[in-house]
Amino acid sequence: MKLAFSRLLAAALLVLGGTVAGHDPAFARTETRSALAAPALWEVKDADTTVYLFGTVHVLKPGIDWFKGGIRRAFDQSDELVLEIIEPDDPREMASILSTKAIAQDGTMLSQRLEPSARGKYQAAMEANGLPWQAFEIFNPWMAGLALSVAPLEKLGYKADQGAEKTLTAAAKVSGKTIGALETPEQQIGYFAVLPMAQQVAFLTATVEGLGDMEAQFASLIRHWQAGEPDKLAEEMNESLEATPELAQVLLFQRNASWAQWIKTRMERPGTVFIAVGAGHLAGRNSVQDQLKALGLLSTRVGE
Repeated sequence: MKLAFSRLLAAALLVLGGTVAGHDPAFARTETRSALAAPALWEVKDADTTVYLFGTVHVLKPGIDWFKGGIRRAFDQSDELVLEIIEPDDPREMASILSTKAIAQDGTMLSQRLEPSARGKYQAAMEANGLPWQAFEIFNPWMAGLALSVAPLEKLGYKADQGAEKTLTAAAKVSGKTIGALETPEQQIGYFAVLPMAQQVAFLTATVEGLGDMEAQFASLIRHWQAGEPDKLAEEMNESLEATPELAQVLLFQRNASWAQWIKTRMERPGTVFIAVGAGHLAGRNSVQDQLKALGLLSTRVGE
């Protein structure tokens, strides 16, 4: 099960947008040599509307050259960029949203929700990753789980400001494209906030248990993303999703269905739209493409 947990952590970075990527300016400054990439791209098209679907990774190391070829052409041809969420310009605004929804309303200290053995492992993991567990005592478990999901990757040199959304947003602003979103930050954070407490504790415990394999698992998913291999990406994610079916339903499948309906409605108006969402939403069963097919819309893979 530990392998499934580490895949769950890695998969989270391919499913959620700015919420998981974090806003900590202290990302490690590790530089990497340039690496070529050709992530997968799809299109949904009718007589006067084209919607491109691009799967992103929310944190990357510097030097990964992905914004080129067919992806760049599709982006340049688009009138509009649509992301999962539009992050507030002021990081304090996102922090305020997080804290409002994350503070435990019943006054129970976070560590007291954990069994003694799990509590010790949690506190040790937080300290090892530079997160003072005492500062998280007022929060619900999901908040600590998210923080602990990102912290190890920061230490390995993955940076939020290198994530695909940041690059696309900057390019859209330069070219004057309209920028929209499928969800609000409050909605995305709310997916965790409404989880039953037992599932929140399970998520945090799973996060702690999976940290040892996190580096290798996330690096593997990144390789499949760079190579444009959504089937292999989905195969690696399947075990984690099967181990956490409740989270998969809330964080992945329900949102995929909602986004497919958004696309179906958007197809009624002319124009070209570039949609960029976590790569996990465009891979495997019940993907956005599967949901579109159920609505009578076909998506096709775009080549270089």
